[in-house]
Amino acid sequence: MSKDIKVSDPFKQVVLAELTRRAELDPLFAKSFSKPNKNIDDCISYVLNTVKQSGICGFTDDEVFGIAAHYWDEDDIANLEPMKCKVVVNHTIQLTAEEIQAAKKEARDEVMNAEMNRLRATKPAPRKVEESNSLSFEF
Repeated sequence: MSKDIKVSDPFKQVVLAELTRRAELDPLFAKSFSKPNKNIDDCISYVLNTVKQSGICGFTDDEVFGIAAHYWDEDDIANLEPMKCKVVVNHTIQLTAEEIQAAKKEARDEVMNAEMNRLRATKPAPRKVEESNSLSFEF
C-alpha cells in the first residue's frame, strides 16, 4: 500500500494516543494492537474510508476511536485506499502555569513593541512659529 496519505499529524497523534491508552488498559486489545501486519497509516486509511462510506461528515471521538480499534481487531481488513482529506481535530491543549505566564509575557511584549514602533513611526506635526518683527529684551 502507498504511504502518501496526507492527513494531519495531530489527527494521527490523537488516534494513536487513544489506541495506546486502550492497549495499556485492556490486555485483549493490547494483543491486537501489537499485530505486526498492522500500522497507524493503514489504520487512518481505514478510518477515513469508513467515514467516507458512511456519508456522514461529523463523528464523536469515541466513534472514530471505535473504528480505529476495529481495524486492529480484524485480520481481514485489506486493500485500503489512501485518500487525501481534511480532518478537524477538536482537542484542548493544557498549558502549565509557567507556560501561561510565558505566553502572557510574550503577548505583553508584542503589544508594547508594536505600540513603540507605531509611536516612533508617527512624525510630530511641524510647529508653526509666528514671526515677530521686533524682539525686545530688558535686563
